[in-house]
Amino acid sequence: MELRTLKTFQVVADQLNLTKAAELLGYTQPTITLQIQTLEREIGHALFNRVGKKTFLTPAGKMMKHHVDKLFGVVSEMDKAIKLLDGPYGTLVIAAPEYYWTHYLSQLIRSYVSHHPQVKLKLVSCNSVDAIRMITTNEADIGIIAGHSDSQEIETRLLEKEELVVVTTREIYEKHDRSYIMEHYPFIYKESYNLAGLNHHSITEIDYHPATAIESSSEEAIKIAVLNQTGVALISANLIKNELESGALVPLYRLDQRLDTYLIHLKDRADENTIRSFAEMVIEGWQEAGGIS
Repeated sequence: MELRTLKTFQVVADQLNLTKAAELLGYTQPTITLQIQTLEREIGHALFNRVGKKTFLTPAGKMMKHHVDKLFGVVSEMDKAIKLLDGPYGTLVIAAPEYYWTHYLSQLIRSYVSHHPQVKLKLVSCNSVDAIRMITTNEADIGIIAGHSDSQEIETRLLEKEELVVVTTREIYEKHDRSYIMEHYPFIYKESYNLAGLNHHSITEIDYHPATAIESSSEEAIKIAVLNQTGVALISANLIKNELESGALVPLYRLDQRLDTYLIHLKDRADENTIRSFAEMVIEGWQEAGGIS
């Protein structure tokens, strides 16, 4: 059965009038009659009865119309779904540490939603390790991480190289010299720095061998801990920009080693419009968003 013939039948069954059906379809009445006759021969049943000047569906015609209506309902939904592929659509799950949500992504998401209101965003706050895991298991579509992922499945796109600093509070700095501070205060760092090898590189660069180390999954928690004089922190200079400018925190070392920030997604999903559109917006607007925050 051809869809064209089934469509002709559907219109005739709706109108029960060949003249009106011909007008709607743009066919001549003989063409419509021929298509209906072909369909009747194909199924082996009459589809229409005429009683006087009126046309009625036969039992076979009623059954045929029921299924043809369902068929073209599916075709219509398919057409709509295919058209959505022309632009971003569906649900986009984004996984990133809290720091990136607060200082970058909140600005970028506002812009993305205004341009693509048909996309539903789901935002997940997690550490970089969990963001990588969620990408590889398809629990998330896009991730932002501190440090590089070595997974062969993941495509990484560099967003920024952040300066890392070792800091303490102004109060501690004024009480003790640097050697005493580094020897006696705990060293606080982010757990994902171990993932990227930053923790090892950083303490090697400054020839530092802390007696006590505190690992945290949250950059905000690290900042609060060092402000509360818990210890010495290895942290992104961007995160504590205001505290450095006000003098509340004092840099003990500014490291040559940089913290690479990456946008990640699965390589085999790179051509998906929704992922591509969000990734391109983040890459283009990352620096500006960080400046606004």
